[in-house]
This record gives sequence, structure tokens and C-alpha cells, in this order.
Amino acid sequence: MSQSSSHNLGAEQQSTLEQNIAEPKYGERLIQEGELITFPNPRIGRRYHIQITLPEFTCKCPFSGYPDFATIYLTYIPDQRVVELKALKLYINSYRDRYISHEESVNQILDDLIAACDPLEITVKGDFLPRGNVHTVIEARHQK
Repeated sequence: MSQSSSHNLGAEQQSTLEQNIAEPKYGERLIQEGELITFPNPRIGRRYHIQITLPEFTCKCPFSGYPDFATIYLTYIPDQRVVELKALKLYINSYRDRYISHEESVNQILDDLIAACDPLEITVKGDFLPRGNVHTVIEARHQK
């Protein structure tokens, strides 16, 4: 292989790398396209609790742009519909690049879950990691 063709191969690899960086990865596309998907409650009429912990929640502070990290706790009593877990994971990951306060993120998650599955009762709790010596826990509830 001549030195010029070796140099071209490097340029082609560089171009491919730049293309791969510019294009969203499959996970990013799924997150962007994601929506809360539900399925029928298999035990309509029985009051039971579903507890979900999402320990890798991230968003960005709307004032500083610094990342915020939290564990989100969901507890709900379903009515007619139950939230599908993979869709919930993708939905939660959609917050990672959003500039949103702790208070608004927890309340928005609550509103979106109510719209998606209309549970009998639901509590969303965000336990945010301390930043600047401040620890925040936000809890929002809804009941029919």
C-alpha cells in the first residue's frame, strides 16, 4: 500500500468517525422517540401497589447548567392501565439534557404518568444528590 493510499484510508476512517459522532446512536433515537406505553391492568378491581425505583435520573439545572442527579421513586395503584417498564426507562432518560428544576421535573413526571395510565393513586418522589451542601427531596401525589 502506498503512503498516499494509507493517508486516504485514514481520511476515510476519520470521515466515518465524524459521521458516527454526528448521527444519534440507536439508544438516543429511542429516547427521543420514546413515549410512555401502557398495557391493560391484569387485575382490575384489586388494589395493589407498584413500586419502581429509577436510580440514574439526571437533568440539568436551568440556572447554572450543572447536572443534577437523583433517584426517582414511583409508587402507584393502577386502575385500567399499567406503565410498561422499558418505555418508562426511555422516558426518564429523556430528562438528561433538559434544563429543568427539581420541583418541575418531579411534577412533570407525575403529570405525564397520570396522562398515560390514569392510576387510582400515585406518588412520585425525587431524591436529589446534594450539590453545594444542599440536599433536596421533592414529593408529589395524585389521587382520584
